[in-house]
Amino acid sequence: MQLLLQSWALYPSRKASSYETSCPSAEFLVKNTVSSASSLDPTIPAKLLRLLFHDCMVEGCDASVLLQGNGTERNDPANTSLGGFSVINSAKRVLEIFCPQTVSCADILALAARDAVEFGGGPAFEIPTGRRDGRVSSATNVRPNIVDTSFTMDEMINLFSSKGLTLDDLVTLSGAHTIGKAHCSAFIDRFRTDSKGRITVADTSLDKTYASELIQKCPKDASSSITVDNDPETSQLFDNQYYKNLVAHKGLFQSDSELLNDGRTKGLVENLANDQESFFQRWGQSFMKLTSIDVKTGDEGEIRRLCSATNG
Repeated sequence: MQLLLQSWALYPSRKASSYETSCPSAEFLVKNTVSSASSLDPTIPAKLLRLLFHDCMVEGCDASVLLQGNGTERNDPANTSLGGFSVINSAKRVLEIFCPQTVSCADILALAARDAVEFGGGPAFEIPTGRRDGRVSSATNVRPNIVDTSFTMDEMINLFSSKGLTLDDLVTLSGAHTIGKAHCSAFIDRFRTDSKGRITVADTSLDKTYASELIQKCPKDASSSITVDNDPETSQLFDNQYYKNLVAHKGLFQSDSELLNDGRTKGLVENLANDQESFFQRWGQSFMKLTSIDVKTGDEGEIRRLCSATNG
């Protein structure tokens, strides 16, 4: 894959199988950990994928989202519902037994998210390794760098562009919403409460039947713990159903529907809805770019002993 070669060229100290000598079983051990955890809990793949997004978009792909402590990224409200930490920590514990202080938490997270997609039925592909773990994690950096579900197309384009990602990458990486769940609060902006306290549809672009189903699942007094599948059709399968849902006006988030409603992205959404192979190919390329955002190498980072704390 040409992009793969270009990515390695951009980061000379990052290459496929960078642990070939220092830790030959690294990728196998990560994949095995992801597979075991996902077999026990089918929500794990989506959690790992979301965890990677929230890591790479803030401070780059440096595992800063894994750090614990007051004022770290994990303390921001946008990150309090993140999951999958235990899978990364489990993989790290095993790797520290076989290859002490060798494999970075940043690489573990990138590999785990990649493997999670494959476990869910998505494509398998190689990505470069050699990322170092960051030493900085600040909650104040989260909100300016994370897409909000109520974002307009221009807001999403501006944010993705600032990370070196294109309009095509935006559409392709949004396909991550083909798996996972969301709390009612994440799409409440698509509804309103009338004078009699009834929830009605504010966004008329939503399919009426789908909107009614969402209202039933998320009534006015719904518990904050209630979640809804991002993809109402194949919620645990990584496929192109997300784009089919968009074409059918069944995108869960306002930011999802923007992809169909905007002329700049509508064509690609329709193409991916009709061609899963194209989606999978594009996914591998865009995922490569995502996991190359502001990568730290050499003295810019470290290899943590624990993923939740810097070596200090």
